Amino acid sequence: MISSIWTEKYRPKDFNEIAGQEKIVERVKAFVEQKNMPHMLFAGPAGIGKTTLSLVIARKLFGEAWNHNFLELNASDDRGIDTVRVKVKDFARTKAIGDVPFKIIYLDECDSLTKEAQQALRRTMESYTATCRFILSCNYSSKIIEPIQSRCTIFRFKPLDKNAILKIINHIAHKEEMHITEDAKNTLIEISGGDARRLENILQSCAAMNKDIDETAIYEIVSIARPKEILAVLEKAISNDFIGARNLLLDVMLNHGLSGVDVIKQIQQEILNLNITNEHKMKLIDKCGDIEFRLVEGSDEFLQLESLLANFTQTK
Repeated sequence: MISSIWTEKYRPKDFNEIAGQEKIVERVKAFVEQKNMPHMLFAGPAGIGKTTLSLVIARKLFGEAWNHNFLELNASDDRGIDTVRVKVKDFARTKAIGDVPFKIIYLDECDSLTKEAQQALRRTMESYTATCRFILSCNYSSKIIEPIQSRCTIFRFKPLDKNAILKIINHIAHKEEMHITEDAKNTLIEISGGDARRLENILQSCAAMNKDIDETAIYEIVSIARPKEILAVLEKAISNDFIGARNLLLDVMLNHGLSGVDVIKQIQQEILNLNITNEHKMKLIDKCGDIEFRLVEGSDEFLQLESLLANFTQTK
């Protein structure tokens, strides 16, 4: 049997298979049933079904001929104005195959397009409306120029909720004959953060090692610290054991191969579980934001993390 990436193997092929986004799916399905649709803008974080829904639309509209009537481009690869002028126009100006009067162009990560390319895209959308519909996908709709937004029906996708993620876990576990403990399921829900693609990649990595998956196996695969490990570091810091907290944090980072930015994100989450006043929690979370910015700008991560821990020792 040919092996395959689970993100493709378990990609939904029909509207009723798409987890979450029920209201969006319902509206888009109505467009497809009428065989008529406006330009659409799908906005939201990665791994929550934007590309999947676009592929389902193409399959349902065009049937077997969907490959000939559907063009997928990634704006991160082709950011310039020439891509819009050449690739998009060449595809948009020809008639669709079959009884649907238009083709579909799916432009992924279109918030990576330059402003000039977006202006060119706006004019192309106007010129070829008779033969082509655009589905634009982005993480941040604020990065899309207003003239394009006004020409699209905007759908705002949200991270998948707990029930949607659990549904995917149970479906894959059944298909792959995996046994996943309840603690492991809760850990997967937390770590995935509503991202189905990340969830499926973690499950495939775990299954390659063992079909019986527990919480420990997941933490080993994803290389993040357990929440209680980070909490132990912070509790040492607020009890004025700065050296102990520093050494424990270094051990946690080395054991899990964590970067400074990874640690900051976990620290920020665990601050809310500390037994300190809300005012102190607010100040520490604010400090986490400052430290993350410095790390991204290239500051020494151990020095910055020590600086953060020093702030924890001053909370009591």
